[in-house]
Amino acid sequence: MAKRSAQTPLRWLREAGPRVAGSRDLDRSKVQAPGIVRDPSGGYRLFYTAIGSDRPFEACQGSIFSAFSNDGLNFVPDDGIRVAPDPAVPDRSLRVLAPSVTQVEDRLWRMYFESRGPADRPTLIGSARSTDLLEWEVEEGARLASTEGVGGPRYVSLGDGRGRLYYSESHFDEGGLADGQRTSQSIISAVTTDGLHFERELGDRMQDRYSEQEDVGITAADVMVPANETERWWMLYSAWQDVPAGTQKPLHPSNDPQAVDRGTSADFAVASIASDMAGYRSRIFAASSDDGLSWTREGCVIEGEGHEQAGIDAVHAEDMSVIRLDDGGYRMYYAACDRAGNWCIASAKTG
Repeated sequence: MAKRSAQTPLRWLREAGPRVAGSRDLDRSKVQAPGIVRDPSGGYRLFYTAIGSDRPFEACQGSIFSAFSNDGLNFVPDDGIRVAPDPAVPDRSLRVLAPSVTQVEDRLWRMYFESRGPADRPTLIGSARSTDLLEWEVEEGARLASTEGVGGPRYVSLGDGRGRLYYSESHFDEGGLADGQRTSQSIISAVTTDGLHFERELGDRMQDRYSEQEDVGITAADVMVPANETERWWMLYSAWQDVPAGTQKPLHPSNDPQAVDRGTSADFAVASIASDMAGYRSRIFAASSDDGLSWTREGCVIEGEGHEQAGIDAVHAEDMSVIRLDDGGYRMYYAACDRAGNWCIASAKTG
């Protein structure tokens, strides 16, 4: 068994302030689902999902944006939209989110993202390619799909010519996508040799419903691949806890097949935040592994103080993206929500 190194990512120190918060009509609300990558010019580029009044079309529920930083802490938003939903593409007609970016070759990058249409269509994982990290061309087809929906992709290079996507897969009761309830949302994985065609690996990487803190499901998982034989594999994953018994749950637009007709898609930020704040909680947990496939839970590493307390992540902390720093430590970027329902991108560093 590999030994734990001095940089074991079980102790995280929050860094003050948001890294990215809504600041323009393009991205005023629901700043979530970050994906971090090193920029070839030096510094870092952070991709994220958001929605604002200046949206591509009325029913749009969210696009992917980016921001640049020299130091990984102070980010300036880039102009424009990186990837937007397309009403002419049913499986990508409402929202794109959870970007994960990897360098394919010199001056070529690929982004994997969750693609959403109406709630009675399963979510899928799509991709786009870019030569400058700013202009992106969506690639045809789905990289990964299932009958009940997949999402929250996180890509890692395995160092042997293959890549792996860790992602969530949903299952529903007999009512199905249109009328049923989600019964499971766990983390699975798939491998690729060309970045376009993936082969699912057997089994679950991380099953939900382990405790009441994970009883709604696991939304995403990011993995730190060992740099040498002395290190273990490490996973950070985010899970949601259900509302207290008897609580009325506003219908989230992402779960409403009639969201466009009802007008809640056009008012996505307000309607979805009302659901987010109904009593749910989300937290970030850690797990370790010897092989990247079988994982052992290591406990909660980021948890806010609760609905009535202060802190930018008081209610929610989820959908993290991790990058290794030059000193051998890690920085985690994650979606955070305070007691007023304000979403932003926060960060924490191993220490």
